[in-house]
Amino acid sequence: MNIQKFVLAVFFLLTLCVACNSIPEHKKTLIPEYVPEDPELFEAIATMDRIYFDAYNSCDLEKQADIYADDIEFYHDKGGLTTSKQELMKALEKNICGKVTRELVEGSIEVYPIKDYGAVEIGYHKFFNNEEPNAPSVPSKFIVLWNKKTEGWKIAKVISLH
Repeated sequence: MNIQKFVLAVFFLLTLCVACNSIPEHKKTLIPEYVPEDPELFEAIATMDRIYFDAYNSCDLEKQADIYADDIEFYHDKGGLTTSKQELMKALEKNICGKVTRELVEGSIEVYPIKDYGAVEIGYHKFFNNEEPNAPSVPSKFIVLWNKKTEGWKIAKVISLH
């Protein structure tokens, strides 16, 4: 999938999510509750999410690097686009390790299969500043495109929104 098609698909999903949040409460019942299309895939991606963020929270850079695809694309609404795995790992070491922890918003993950590629994970999480333990954390949305490789699941693309 080329980048233009990916960005267009993500734009569509985000537009849909914004539209869902602007629907009056009495009409939200028209939007079906999320039920995993493939429960086995859902559990595999939820497990990978836990594995990755356990490494993130414990500053296991080697494990994080192993999970990221070599051609990672990381879109951050505040920081922009990073396409260098090496630069991403440096930024994680400098800005995250020991300073920030992530907590998944329980029940927020949705996983959808991507034919002949892998899966997309959409959810909410919170980040906590370890240096300011009383600072509030607001849930933020994330989208991760997981690629199923022969060596296992790899994070290919991330959209991180705050």
